[in-house]
Amino acid sequence: MHVVHCTKAALHNLISNTMTTPMLLVHGGAGDISDARVPGKTKGMKLALKAGLPLLMPSPECGGIEAGSALDAVEAAVRAMEEDENFNAGYGACLNSDGNVEVEASIMEGSRLQAGCVTLLHDIKYPISVARCVMERTNHTFLGGESAQKFALANGAEQLPAGSLVTQSARDALKQFKQQQSEGKDTTYAPTELDKTIKERPGEPGTVGAVAIDAKGNIAVATSTGGITGKVAGRIGDTPLLGCGTYADNKWGGVSTTGHGETIMRFNLAQKIIANIRYCNMSAQEATEVACKEMTERLGGTGGAITIGPTGDIGVAWTSKRMGWGYVRNNEYIYGIDHGKVLKEPF
Repeated sequence: MHVVHCTKAALHNLISNTMTTPMLLVHGGAGDISDARVPGKTKGMKLALKAGLPLLMPSPECGGIEAGSALDAVEAAVRAMEEDENFNAGYGACLNSDGNVEVEASIMEGSRLQAGCVTLLHDIKYPISVARCVMERTNHTFLGGESAQKFALANGAEQLPAGSLVTQSARDALKQFKQQQSEGKDTTYAPTELDKTIKERPGEPGTVGAVAIDAKGNIAVATSTGGITGKVAGRIGDTPLLGCGTYADNKWGGVSTTGHGETIMRFNLAQKIIANIRYCNMSAQEATEVACKEMTERLGGTGGAITIGPTGDIGVAWTSKRMGWGYVRNNEYIYGIDHGKVLKEPF
């Protein structure tokens, strides 16, 4: 065996020349986000980045040589938002028509296209970690309902007391939704052929998600949601569906989506964005903008997505009124929630 000796600095330079600049990009949901919700969203996304970035960057204990993990980073970022009532995922999730929280999540890595998806979980603190367990501890990709619940508990998930994920704001939103129904108001989200104006439901809109690329060029995506206020019990949205709410492939990029789930499902939004990068040679930004615009023009429903391309370029776009998004570059927290406005502050 031939051994080549070199200094740690020389080895670091050798590895750095072949590594990608790590990037973590998060979103906190798209929809008719109220002004009162904006500060909590922007603060919560910053905290999510603080949770995920240390797991993405090269380890100081190894002289900055050992690369971080995109998969660990997106899981940690989403977990942070799942325990924050400012987001529609985990604690703070929307309520179904029975007044209960039913959550779903998915996670995917782009090297071997492994993924884990779960749906219809209840009283579980971190749905995204259950999804990762499905990916890493089973031969399956998707588990749902009571079987998913049993699997979660058998694999270390925390069983919370019934109703622990329910917040007062979620109760108020369901009450408003049912009041609108009793008054005969249209509570459907999708537009009719004659009226292309989207009717936003009460309650916290959207989903949370994270996309990352690590120094080795591995891409990972994680997405988690509570769905939409007043949904029928047992309703499943786009979030746990690969190619709709989540997709990752090291060759072409990673995408996490948010918005009107039924529309995103029918359009396969995440896969459309990947196809734009792959077949149309678009940047991550152009691919995301084009796909979101086409989806809304064709189907009426609104939504958005965050994307990281195979070289680390990023894309952020949405057709909803607002979408929370953020990332860190050069020790600056770069974020936004309104169209045409990019904000910066120290990280």
